[in-house]
Amino acid sequence: MCALRGILVKLIDIIPAGNTLGEGILWDAGRGSLWWTDIQQRKLHRRDLANGKTEMFRTPERLTSFGLIEGSCDLIAAFESGIAYYDPQSGSVDWQYRPKFDHPSIRFNDGRVDRQGRFWCGTMMERENERALGALFCLDDAGEPSVHLRGVSISNGICWGPDSKTFYFADSPKRTIFAFDFDADSTTLSNQRVFAQTPDGAYPDGANVDSQGCLWSAQWGAGRLARYTPDGREDMIIEVPASQPTCVAFGGTGLDLLFVTSARDGLKKDALIGQPHAGDLFVFKAPVAGLLDGSFIRKEKTG
Repeated sequence: MCALRGILVKLIDIIPAGNTLGEGILWDAGRGSLWWTDIQQRKLHRRDLANGKTEMFRTPERLTSFGLIEGSCDLIAAFESGIAYYDPQSGSVDWQYRPKFDHPSIRFNDGRVDRQGRFWCGTMMERENERALGALFCLDDAGEPSVHLRGVSISNGICWGPDSKTFYFADSPKRTIFAFDFDADSTTLSNQRVFAQTPDGAYPDGANVDSQGCLWSAQWGAGRLARYTPDGREDMIIEVPASQPTCVAFGGTGLDLLFVTSARDGLKKDALIGQPHAGDLFVFKAPVAGLLDGSFIRKEKTG
């Protein structure tokens, strides 16, 4: 049963971050920590949930999304120009894939590790009204890339249903969240269909799926999170005290805390006066538990 209509979702904390473009929020259960990136400021943040301390790491390029690596302190990281193994402590970068883009406006954007240990990441067009030349990539454990979608404007909302049989993907300017049938063995996407269409002014950004199989979408421009049932029905709206929420993650020991990043990017002075928490990190008490993200399985090179 997925319906939660009428249930109050309480905002329990606002973590000051002041990010220009906070994104990529990720729960690290092994270290009891939250990771997120400020893309435009080239900063990676890690917050220890127990002691409330936040570390900041400078990144060599704009870091757009990332995932944990099984058995390692490194991250699998999508920087603006490519995908790499990245050690935040030392700053070392081991590039795995740096494609030659067809246009100077293209950069990497949203990404997530699937439950089989592969990293999926899409690209986007930074300039508005440019031809949609973005794509969706998958990087396997040997560092081999494959392309699964083309003709994308802004890749966002990458996540999977609890049984990994459904893949979700949003193209933000189209205000559309798509669903696909997903073959976890072959990584094949099929049966593309419209899962949900968002209202005018609400652009689907980062997303996640809870333990009941419902999708939570941060919706840029509308100051809200929307929860959708597996058949695409809007089940719940949660107001966020910033107009540009960007990404969502379930975390905490019970996976019942909902963490939401936000952005100040592009807001004019008057808008910022009315949104003092734009760019901060919001914590809600979730009415349902989430699911753990996958960890990238890295194949050690030999020879």
